[in-house]
Amino acid sequence: MTVDTDIARAALQARQDELEKLSESSADARATVTLDQASVGRLSRMDALQSQAMAQATERQRAAELARIKSALLRMEEDEYGYCIVCGEEIAPKRLEIDPAASHCVKCAK
Repeated sequence: MTVDTDIARAALQARQDELEKLSESSADARATVTLDQASVGRLSRMDALQSQAMAQATERQRAAELARIKSALLRMEEDEYGYCIVCGEEIAPKRLEIDPAASHCVKCAK
């Protein structure tokens, strides 16, 4: 295989750390929206609910990407990194450079 797994591992771990930090910092935005009847704020309840929904959707995307990263790191440990999980063929090195967490060759990804 022509992919440098050390470079790929470093990229995956850096992205994993970044996603985990983003997840921690956005926890308040995903929390339950409470309506304080005593104070009048700039945002209406609907605006707050919409912001919460967007933060929750972003967190779901983040969780899916984290799962892909963890799966790629596990494939590295098992010496299966760089091979399609469907057909077993080698994943193009350029594809792995662009997306180190790729688990399918181009043919199977379609």
